Amino acid sequence: VSFSTAATCLFALVSAADASLRSHQQPSHRRLSYELIAGYEPRSQVTSHNAIDLDQEMLETQIALGTDNSFEKAKAIYTDGAHSKPVATVTVSSGLFAVPSGTPVTGTAVNGDQVTGTTAQDYAAGATTIKIVYDTTDVQESYVGCQVGASTDPNTDGCFAGSGTLTIGTQGTYEYTYDPLTNNSNERTLQGFSTQAKEKMHDCPNCPYVTYEKFYQYYGQFDYANQWVMAAFDGGATSFANGNANFRSYGFTGRGEAIKKGTAYMNVWMYVIRELEDALDDCKSDCTIENCNDDPVHAWDEAVAFYSGSLEGTDGEGDGVLLHQLADKRCANFRTCGDLAKDSSGLSHVNIEIFREFTNGKNRILRGECTEARANKERIEQLMAVPLIQGSLRYAYITDKEVDAGGEKAEAEGAVFAAAVLPLVHACNEEAAQTIYNNLKVGQGGSADFAQVKQAFESTYGCLQVRCEDIGGLYDDALGEYMEGAAPCNTSSGSEKNVGLIVGLSVGGIVLVGILIVVWNRNRTGKEY
Repeated sequence: VSFSTAATCLFALVSAADASLRSHQQPSHRRLSYELIAGYEPRSQVTSHNAIDLDQEMLETQIALGTDNSFEKAKAIYTDGAHSKPVATVTVSSGLFAVPSGTPVTGTAVNGDQVTGTTAQDYAAGATTIKIVYDTTDVQESYVGCQVGASTDPNTDGCFAGSGTLTIGTQGTYEYTYDPLTNNSNERTLQGFSTQAKEKMHDCPNCPYVTYEKFYQYYGQFDYANQWVMAAFDGGATSFANGNANFRSYGFTGRGEAIKKGTAYMNVWMYVIRELEDALDDCKSDCTIENCNDDPVHAWDEAVAFYSGSLEGTDGEGDGVLLHQLADKRCANFRTCGDLAKDSSGLSHVNIEIFREFTNGKNRILRGECTEARANKERIEQLMAVPLIQGSLRYAYITDKEVDAGGEKAEAEGAVFAAAVLPLVHACNEEAAQTIYNNLKVGQGGSADFAQVKQAFESTYGCLQVRCEDIGGLYDDALGEYMEGAAPCNTSSGSEKNVGLIVGLSVGGIVLVGILIVVWNRNRTGKEY
């Protein structure tokens, strides 16, 4: 029997035995049905979170126009938002009684339908200006009817009407006024993912988070991602401890690439990790109350929403603009799509593995297996670095080998991909990080040496916990071969892999025997352990 056949049989038997054990040992959890997010089944409502990609899409549309006016509109979308967590600020005609945060509010929408929300914070008696967070639905397509903020195409149909009466909790009704086009804002923005980093990733309980700390130590700024994006918007320069960028020589093309990739691959990327960490911070391993880990699972669901976005659809085959889409784009360049990471089309191997970890981590948190879920979080982080490395390598190759086809656009793309991953490399090998930066920095002017960049990255794969097979190599589909000097490296020799397999099968066999004995005894006696 071949090793691969034996491994397959062993995995199937262990999985069946494990399922039998869990059916006896694990408590049942309340099952709620929510729309899938790129194939992932959330346990909570995160439709408003999932809509953050609509801000990114609208920002990219304005960036593509390449004018001063369109860049100002894109900047407003970045800072003020347009689609996620909408809030109305209204003025009531008479002072309120004291109102706690989360008090239900009901009124009439612009289109005449009923609209509901909750108070955004506590309000003291006598307050006349209040913020109301709009309620959202479980259906992504119609998650909320008020999308204004800095939108270039505002939708006010489901916003509170400009004037009328509000029913606030049990206090009765109040007359109010406000302007639906100027007083509807958004509490969740792409900029906020970075400007809130100090509070939510560095100074919080159980902080600083390990991965975020690497970025803070490298850049020396808590909101490094926001500073990168704002410097690109303004055509200015950053003031980092390392990895600086001067965008003064760039036109709309280069600045646009730095902005739109910075918002997605720097701002959003880190906030996904923040939500995973938050879920583990709140996870309770010793709770005896059913569903006591619903709140941490909600944070985990938020991470999936921010990673994917609504445009990916329920199956992950949509045309998104965030990290899920990035992984699928890069796998086509590096021939790392599919289950075996050997294809040039389809779902990326990175996404297949990340979503397996998303699901397994969620289930572990639901069972109170908090320590075990941390392993899922860490593997997700490692895999999330793969498309960033691939992007850096792709544009190092273009700016080295295809200078005429690259120009400012390719240079800016290489710079932002490098900026998104350099702190991780730096934590492993400072010299390698400096080599990559020198070759891919803003203003390198076609001086990149692809071989140096490739070698520098490869020297840190072991530390980064990624394999050569995860990264792949730049592949030319037309010629059916890897580009010159861009083939994948080799993680280990075949003999080393076989030794590991033999040891794994031997240990697995011993474990399997023990599991089967326990299952047989339980089925014979009818007792639970």
